[in-house]
Amino acid sequence: MIRTAQLLVFGLLYLAVFVFSLLALIDAARRPSQAFVAAGKRTKGFWVGVTGACTAVSFAAMPPLGAPLGFLVLIAAVGAIVYLVDVRPALGSGPRRPGPRRSGGW
Repeated sequence: MIRTAQLLVFGLLYLAVFVFSLLALIDAARRPSQAFVAAGKRTKGFWVGVTGACTAVSFAAMPPLGAPLGFLVLIAAVGAIVYLVDVRPALGSGPRRPGPRRSGGW
């Protein structure tokens, strides 16, 4: 019973790391290369590589594959969190599409 609960908790944690890594990968891939340079961060290729590796490791560790990659999943979580907490905010909101202009008054 306790073992089942532990496996469930670890499975949910691995799933969360996978989702965060995937979100970081998608965000890094969609950003223009110039945004990374302008923000004073490493290159786009570097961050796509880091978040891609994080996504691959966290995917391989999820059940039912369940490869014994516990320590690597921790490193993958750190890589994804660094991107999401430090790099992504520094990049800003990115290029915006022009929307309809509104007048200031009635």
